[in-house]
Amino acid sequence: MFIVDRSVAIIKPRQPFLDWLNKLPGNDIQLTLEEVRCDCTSILIPEANETEDGIAFIDEIAEKLFEMELASWGAEEQHWPEKRNLKAFWEWFDVEVHLGVMDAVAEDIHNTPTDHGYH
Repeated sequence: MFIVDRSVAIIKPRQPFLDWLNKLPGNDIQLTLEEVRCDCTSILIPEANETEDGIAFIDEIAEKLFEMELASWGAEEQHWPEKRNLKAFWEWFDVEVHLGVMDAVAEDIHNTPTDHGYH
């Protein structure tokens, strides 16, 4: 096992996200909050000594995370909510910050940029 010099943040949708998702055009499957919160996005963030440090970093990238989450559900930008600021992010998502990250795999990690331009 290897200690990784990162922390991790888990982005969990809240009810406003679910309401938006269930109202998307062409969406014929109504999901529950439990379903959308069971396999959430995990992102590596700079190593944090306190949860508040991780939250401060999330605040800095909240609008990008918001867009990434919307896009991850296949929604076209024209259906995205207009308000995607920091306040809206915290209304739509909970964030769990975990300070310690361990790597149980001996192979190197390979970074591949996303198609959203977030690296």
